[in-house]
Amino acid sequence: MTAVAEAPTRRGGVRALWAGNPGAVVQRGILAARSSSWIVVLSGFFEPVFYLASMGIGLGSLVGDLQTSQGVEVSYAAFIAPALLAVSAMNGAIYDSTWNVFFKLNYGKLYEGMLSTSLGPLDVAFGEILYALLRGLLYASGFMIIMQILGLNLAPTAILAIPAVLLIAFGFASLGMAVTSYMKTFQQMDWINFVLLPMFLFSATFYPITVYPEFVQGIVMAFPLWHGVELVRGLTTGVLSGDMLWHVLYYVVMIAVGLVFTTKRLRVLFLD
Repeated sequence: MTAVAEAPTRRGGVRALWAGNPGAVVQRGILAARSSSWIVVLSGFFEPVFYLASMGIGLGSLVGDLQTSQGVEVSYAAFIAPALLAVSAMNGAIYDSTWNVFFKLNYGKLYEGMLSTSLGPLDVAFGEILYALLRGLLYASGFMIIMQILGLNLAPTAILAIPAVLLIAFGFASLGMAVTSYMKTFQQMDWINFVLLPMFLFSATFYPITVYPEFVQGIVMAFPLWHGVELVRGLTTGVLSGDMLWHVLYYVVMIAVGLVFTTKRLRVLFLD
């Protein structure tokens, strides 16, 4: 009788938000990927590889060398490869934290079942984001190996691109899940691709940001992907600067905002 009486209090307090077991959500995601969606997961790895082969190697033979924002001359392939590495982390994280979450939230009713157990909304949010992070890490690690084979990692600091990529994936996964928690229809989800495509094309991915007028540069610098591209490019070329700390801070804020909004949204949907 006491346990029954205490249950509502526990669900209404801190324990309702966090049970300390996001690993259960990650484990469930890994098992689901192994049994049904591993081909989809694998296919996402090849997109940046094809871009690198066609544009970095093919078009790069016509373009020649480019100057990074730090003033270093590099080959075109070495210029776009770190950008594609950041894009790879973004794609791996964002697709898992948007479309995957959208189906579980609105059709699979998976989160409703999870939150009927001891798990809290923060467990679910953090677990899903960690799973998306694993996918981003998988893509990025494979792409880093290809960059190393092609000689596109120009400095020993390139190894630091892996934790940088994890930060990028974490930021996009957090914000992606927060946005998706408000989506109700497939038509609304199309807005995600509408935002991602211009970010991919204009975030100094294929050419320096200096080609734009100054007011356009300001818009591009507001994009999260631009911060990721600049951070990874600085690490792979070995040109470190204090501006990297601002890029890191941008993603730290992005992660915090995403976690707060996702947790609040899941609590409103299933616990209040």
